Amino acid sequence: MQHKHSHPSVCFYFQVHQPYRLRDLRFGDVGAEGTEYFDEVKNRDIFRKVAEKCYLPANKLILDLVQQYPDFQVSYSLSGVFLRQCQEYGPDVLESFKALAQTGKVEFLAETYFHSLSSLKSLSEFVEQVSTQVELIENIFGVRPRVFRNTELIYSNELAHIARLMGFSGMLAEGADHLLEGRNPNDPFIPPQFTLPNDVQKIVRKFRPYAKAPRNISVLLKNYKLSDDVAFRFSDRSWIGYPLTAERFTDWLMQSGGTSVNLFMDYETFGEHQWADTGIFDFLRSLPKIWQERGIRAITPSEVIRTHHRRFKHVYDAHTHVSWADSERDLSAWQENHIQRSALDALFALEEKVKATRDPELLDIWRKLQTSDHFYYMCTKYWSDGDVHKYFSPYDSPYEAYRRFSHAVCDLRERVARYPSHK
Repeated sequence: MQHKHSHPSVCFYFQVHQPYRLRDLRFGDVGAEGTEYFDEVKNRDIFRKVAEKCYLPANKLILDLVQQYPDFQVSYSLSGVFLRQCQEYGPDVLESFKALAQTGKVEFLAETYFHSLSSLKSLSEFVEQVSTQVELIENIFGVRPRVFRNTELIYSNELAHIARLMGFSGMLAEGADHLLEGRNPNDPFIPPQFTLPNDVQKIVRKFRPYAKAPRNISVLLKNYKLSDDVAFRFSDRSWIGYPLTAERFTDWLMQSGGTSVNLFMDYETFGEHQWADTGIFDFLRSLPKIWQERGIRAITPSEVIRTHHRRFKHVYDAHTHVSWADSERDLSAWQENHIQRSALDALFALEEKVKATRDPELLDIWRKLQTSDHFYYMCTKYWSDGDVHKYFSPYDSPYEAYRRFSHAVCDLRERVARYPSHK
């Protein structure tokens, strides 16, 4: 049994997402009939590779753990484009997530369907995507998400209140040092109180997935030091904490204090970023046993909020956007340089015209191009963050990513211009 307030609980949240990578569309292909934008072969190959290395073995292990240990629960955010790739390339992966859902010990969170940067560019598009995602999760898993995480943990005061107005009881965010100012990210937070402008409220109400908005929204912050010990440093032989054992990691958790240690990471940490031979699966397998012995509960975001809602009094004041990407924890991973900004602007300049066509295929292409990964691959940063971008990119360079993207946008622009309603 856990001794009341003796040490924090743990909240595990895993991000599960795959983008639709672009094929090598040449300039001469732009405007041709029936142009394909996405690399079907590469997308299928990558999905299957990651399924075998991560999704299937990790889901099997998590299923064993939640069934074996009464106090072990986890949460996932599955992007809409990931779930669609499951339907296309991995029904076995989808079945394994359904098996997890049936345990009742797994929480599914809401996010933007296309894992998009719409929250930075178009409020109506953003709210519509989140509502679509909520319906998708409910249709597949029979549960309606009540906690929201934005793409790449992009967060601001305004976004927190938009999520509240949409009906969410909680939102996840990065525990950024400059906003915490020495406070513990393991404690529960709330955004500063303010009223959203009427025009914003009107747009949100049009698409929102829930009729009733809570009076306030709880903000759960990622403990990035402890999360990154697993996600990034686990197999780094030059790291002072190497090799990381479940016992030592649990000591660190218990010493970190606060209410709930929020461990947020990409699910691909298990088996793909950290290969099986690093011992990452053995590490995960041994955590619940040690936690049970020491009275640590692993609970879902909703349970953190339910259990500790009376203690939500710290204000997390994010006037500008924060995210979980790179050392800056800002938006620079996707819009730091000229090519990223011009690509993003060109795409969203098409919004009105694409939507006016009411053509589901054109709308779907436009939305797939919003996925944050396309802009991440165009990042030109150096040093350690640059290496991380390079590792994830399927292209030879940021400029190659931009070339493919801009050719796709040019072709889409031409198709929209040719559309009967625009003649």
